[in-house]
Amino acid sequence: MSAAKQVIVIGAGIIGASIAWHLSRAGARVVVIADSAAGGVATPNSFAWINASWGNPEPYFRLRTRAMAEWTRLARDLPGLPLSWCGGLCWDLSAADMETYATEHSAWGYGIEHVDRAGAARIEPNLTELPDFALYVAEEGVAEPVAATKALLADAERLGARIISSTVTALVQTAGRITGVDTSHGLIASDEVVIAAGVGSPEIAATAGINLPIETPPGLIVHSRPSKKLLNGLVLAERLHMRQTAEGRIIAGSDFGGADPSMDAEATAHALFAAMKAMLRDSDGLELDFHTVGYRPTPIDGFPIIGRAEGVDGVYVAVMHSGITLAPAVGLFAAREILDGERDRLLAPYRLSRFAQ
Repeated sequence: MSAAKQVIVIGAGIIGASIAWHLSRAGARVVVIADSAAGGVATPNSFAWINASWGNPEPYFRLRTRAMAEWTRLARDLPGLPLSWCGGLCWDLSAADMETYATEHSAWGYGIEHVDRAGAARIEPNLTELPDFALYVAEEGVAEPVAATKALLADAERLGARIISSTVTALVQTAGRITGVDTSHGLIASDEVVIAAGVGSPEIAATAGINLPIETPPGLIVHSRPSKKLLNGLVLAERLHMRQTAEGRIIAGSDFGGADPSMDAEATAHALFAAMKAMLRDSDGLELDFHTVGYRPTPIDGFPIIGRAEGVDGVYVAVMHSGITLAPAVGLFAAREILDGERDRLLAPYRLSRFAQ
């Protein structure tokens, strides 16, 4: 019976797209509803770094490394997915923090390599400023966020999913259970509703009395015009994180989450772009194309909210920062839980109910 389950997925960012694709592949009847283009709101503004990096407790590290492995699986299942294991060169922490990070994560199985100035120059020969000491993780990578989201949604459609451009105005309850959604185009019924609408999720959830405690910090990222190859992978320098996209654009933020746009986003963007150009050799021809300001859906404790909302049947929540890293695992785990009732042990800490304790 689970194969015929009707599921509405609200949101067309990377998380909603992954859940929709995994559900469709498992045989569910899926409707994706979004009031934005494919990619959603946060996804197009993402730095798109796939990692299990610094500062994470071990349970979250394990979820992230599993997600990295699921990216490889997803790329096999969906040929042409824009995924690159380009490696990450990091020296944006203090020396003590880098040693703690390297020691701890190496013990957990993360492939961290210590590199000196000469080693950093071999990895990224076009940098004008090189650290005396850095860490390199060859297994880190990037997924071009909008292209990956579009690929997932297109294949979900091929598998039978419907994608509807509309605004969800409310979750519909019948006898204490969510039975569909009201939209700007009318009522759509379902067996289950997935809220994966990023920063728009709390407003939708609130229509059923569900509180999603998230923050939405802004992040500014600059995008150059397409250029010749200047970077091999991710560069995580002090106050400047950058990478080169598949189409040759160099994108940068003051960190991977983006710069604080401050009161004058245009001035912030130009200053950030100037710092990026100064960091790169032979960059005279590099031109700023545009900047984006994304709002990251970040639960107040920093960790994902993934799972059914306790006390209200028929609704599943998937809201998080680090959506790019986590998307393949969240899609796989959410589909299994929605269709078969199997909750992966890696999701144990991330129920919404933790905020009520």
